[in-house]
Amino acid sequence: MIAEYLPVALFDSPVWNSIVYLLGELVIIILVLWVILSFLIGCLIALSIKKKKMYLPKLLRPVLTLMEGTVRLFCVMLGVDSAQLMEFLIGIDNQMNYSAFAKVPVEKRAVFIPLCLRSAKCPARLSPDVGISCISCGKCPLGDAIPVLKDAGYMTFIIPGSTFIKRLVKKYRPQAMIGVGCLMEVKEGLALGRKISMTTIGVVTATDGCVETTMNYDSLMQAASIGLEKPLKKKKKD
Repeated sequence: MIAEYLPVALFDSPVWNSIVYLLGELVIIILVLWVILSFLIGCLIALSIKKKKMYLPKLLRPVLTLMEGTVRLFCVMLGVDSAQLMEFLIGIDNQMNYSAFAKVPVEKRAVFIPLCLRSAKCPARLSPDVGISCISCGKCPLGDAIPVLKDAGYMTFIIPGSTFIKRLVKKYRPQAMIGVGCLMEVKEGLALGRKISMTTIGVVTATDGCVETTMNYDSLMQAASIGLEKPLKKKKKD
């Protein structure tokens, strides 16, 4: 009979009540601190976007990984939309990966370019080993950019999706990569890079879509020039 009533007596004891009370206070304190920190981080992001300057990126990245949902809410309240926040996060990752990327020999780097940037009339064919083999037919700007990247030593692939990236990374084993794509694709590419411990730089396209999207090729060349003595430039048509 004593054993029957022992749990009830334990939970009704002053000691147990004190523990529950302290735990409740601790949870409330943590929640308040979480909200305050999320708000401050949101303000810091809004200020960084407004001033076009990143403040405390080494602090922001780990905090955002843990608190992105709450911070995103405060960012919206502060006038920062989802696309701006995503672009900001990509910028932080790029800045943090810059030094490590610069140390990787160019022949150990890969560039992954989405299929949507090519012309709808592209005559090149898809290969499971390399993706689309550009033949520089002149129907889209890729024909001017890819030879420059390859001449510099980059492994360069035009691919239809992230599945191809995983396959080609496993096959060619680059030590660093540049991922080109829309905001979501680049964000996923950077996440993949972190997952497989590969230094990754993201370059966002100028327009979204599935066919004949556009991009700033100077941004791609600027990213590809990291750590090189001579900046790369896309060939201009005569």
